[in-house]
This record gives sequence, structure tokens and C-alpha cells, in this order.
Amino acid sequence: MRLTKLGDYIEAFDERNKANLFDTESVVGLSTQKKMIETKADLVGVSLSNYKLFPPQSFAYVADTSRRGEKMSLAYNDSENTYLVSSISTVFRIVVDYQLSADYLFMYFNRPEFDRYSRFNSWGSARETFSWEDMCDIEIELPPLEIQQKYVDVYKSMLANQACYERSLEDLKLVCDGYIEDLRRKIPPERLEKYIERKNIRNYNGELTLVMGLSTKKEFREPQSRVNRDKLHTYKIVSKNDIAFVPTTDTWKVLAFAINTMSEDIVVSPIYEVFSINQRKIISEYLGMWLSRTEFDRYARYNSWGSARENFDWSEMCEVKIPIPPIEIQQDIVDIYNVYIERKEINEKLKAQIKDICPILIKGSLDESSL
Repeated sequence: MRLTKLGDYIEAFDERNKANLFDTESVVGLSTQKKMIETKADLVGVSLSNYKLFPPQSFAYVADTSRRGEKMSLAYNDSENTYLVSSISTVFRIVVDYQLSADYLFMYFNRPEFDRYSRFNSWGSARETFSWEDMCDIEIELPPLEIQQKYVDVYKSMLANQACYERSLEDLKLVCDGYIEDLRRKIPPERLEKYIERKNIRNYNGELTLVMGLSTKKEFREPQSRVNRDKLHTYKIVSKNDIAFVPTTDTWKVLAFAINTMSEDIVVSPIYEVFSINQRKIISEYLGMWLSRTEFDRYARYNSWGSARENFDWSEMCEVKIPIPPIEIQQDIVDIYNVYIERKEINEKLKAQIKDICPILIKGSLDESSL
């Protein structure tokens, strides 16, 4: 096999939404995970006439690589629908399909080697970009189409298995949501105030050094800002089963909170709110399920107040009302929810494994074609 230029097999596609046939529902973003995502852009009052069409069997990528974690934002539209992407994106498609499979090319793009290549070959001052010319200049080694298809079939079968697992996962989530809705209809809600207690225990002796931040995924994570672990005396202590939340909601538009399910105490920023729960009446995970619902995020955002920053403060948390069934019923719901969380984590691992196998499949196809 000889090396050829990728530009020999692809062409740019630049058709705009001038007739406004597609609305905001068709707009998608492009992620560094190589998939289409919900756009983060505020489209209120924005004209979509200059947005680019992203038709089936085509690729789209964002040339800027300097601000995306050393990765390229790229996606392949393997659906039957046409979408819209920002005018700064580059859309292209394969024109020599009897030598290059679109699915095989997508496997090629899914390798970490491609991210490293595109990042290394990006140029610019304020922003470094991987231009269309750079994309066309990629040297690629192609096995025969039938060998490409053989390895694409392996890849697609893994994707199908993962998708089947994900569908069963969503079914399990529907069970949890249905259970919650049934409780909401049958049991009068009660204010949280009499079941939770605000805590303001500080790390004055500096013994605790495990510092955690909070994410909108409702979990603790490594702090995004720099933390001086020698100056943690004012940080708040979060004990096992305690809940911490960020009062400010205008940054993420949702309430960032988490339950300390670890076996040790941790410390969090002094601006966070921390509270304990009367475990004889409410299981922490049960309350966490309620606070994780999108309905509650909307509630918290609506009931946030302030000028420079809008806060969902401690008094507002005390006013939250939820149905509180007997502990045994709470535990049943929590057990189902924990199975859902466990399987969700397995699903994420499956997706990571599928991505990790792309380099192996590409290498296998090249090795077989060289025999």
C-alpha cells in the first residue's frame, strides 16, 4: 500500500441555510468526543441563514484546536437527517467512495493519534487552527474497501451492543422517574426545613487536605481553580452522607450539589452550603434523587435571587417540598436508582472501550492488507 493524500477522496461542502428551511431544532454542536451535541450557543434572535447545512454521510469539524483540550471537535452525520452547524465549522464529504468508506474514515478520526496530529499541525497566533488545507494534506494509507468494511462491521457491532445496553439503561431510568412521579401524586409534600440541618464546621486545625469541588453532574470533582492546601483552615467540612451545594445558579443555570458517599471527611470552599439530613426520616440518596431532577434545577433557578449574582440560598433550600414516604419505600427506590447509576457507569466504560479500539481496528486492517 502507498500513502495518498486525504484530499484526493474528500471535498468541502458549503451550502447555507439561506432559505431558512431549518430552525433552531436542527442546530447541533460538535464535541471533542467526536459526536454531535446540543449547541451551547444562545440562539434567541439569531438569524440561521448563514449556518451551514450538515447533511447525512458528511463530516463537520471546528478548525480551532488551541482551546479544546488538545483535541479536535468533529462529528460524522450517520443519520438520515440534515442538521445545521455554525458558519465557523468546516463541512466535508467523501467523493471517492469506492476507495474510502465514510465509517472507516470516522474510525480513523476517532484515534488519539489523529488528535495529536491535528494539534501538532495547527498554526496561528491568538488561535491555532487545523485548516481545510491541513486536512486535505493528511497522508493516509488505505487498505482495499472490502477490508475496510470488515473492520467497520466489527466497530458497528460493538456500537450496536452498546446502544442496546444504553436503551435498557433508559428503561431503568423511566422506572425510577415513574416511581418518583407516583409518590408525588400520592403523598403530600413536606418542607425540608425540619429534616435538614445547616452545618458550618471549619477545618481550623488544617488536618483535612482532601479538597473537592462540585459539578453540574451532581458529584464531587477535583477543584478547577488552584487551591493552596496549606491554607485550608476556613474551608468547610463535609462528613459522610452530608450534602454540599453551590448557592450561585446563574453560572451554570442548574444547582451544583453532591452527597459525600466517601468513607472519609472532605473539605469544600467556604462559599458552599453544607447540611446534614435526619437519616431516620430521609435517606441521603433519596433526597439526592429529588435534587438531581431537571424539574428541581428549574425550580432552583426560578427561586434564585440577587443582582450581580443570583443565589439559591439556605432559606430557599429549607422551603423545598418533597413527598417523604416511609424509610423502607425510600430504600426500595434508592436501590433501583443505585442499579441505574452503576449501569450508567458501565455504559460510559463501554463507550470508552469502543473509542479505544479504533486504533486497534485501523492497525489490524492495515496489517491484513499488507499480507
